[in-house]
Amino acid sequence: MHPKEAIELMVVGLCLVTIVIISFLLTGKWRKICWSLALAVLVAYCIFFVIRPFWIDAQIEKKVTLLRPFLEQHYPNEEWVISTVPHREDGFKHLNPYYIGVVFESEPNTIYNYWVESKSNIYQISFETDNMLDELEHVEKR
Repeated sequence: MHPKEAIELMVVGLCLVTIVIISFLLTGKWRKICWSLALAVLVAYCIFFVIRPFWIDAQIEKKVTLLRPFLEQHYPNEEWVISTVPHREDGFKHLNPYYIGVVFESEPNTIYNYWVESKSNIYQISFETDNMLDELEHVEKR
């Protein structure tokens, strides 16, 4: 479990425990309202926890479809491979799933990471390489 998920679980657990403790202090319909509220919070968190990975996948796919025309426009004679972070697998949860990696065919030892906000806001935010910096062909300067 990623630390962020553990913190979320603790916050929701603390909210649920607080609601349940308050419900023991109340009587009648107020106790039922507190129990209903606790159940609603629990169900909402479960839905959020199940749906979030699918939401992230949809956002990443949307960003990749925005990045492809950008790369075609800026590097028309190049071939590239786009990769994303497998955020559902163990060992990758600490990485930002919204960073999109691009490896150009002319530079197979360099991964350029892009950040996509919208069609007009696409940024090259970093790169990883074994080459010398002056040998890099695709570094975008701001």
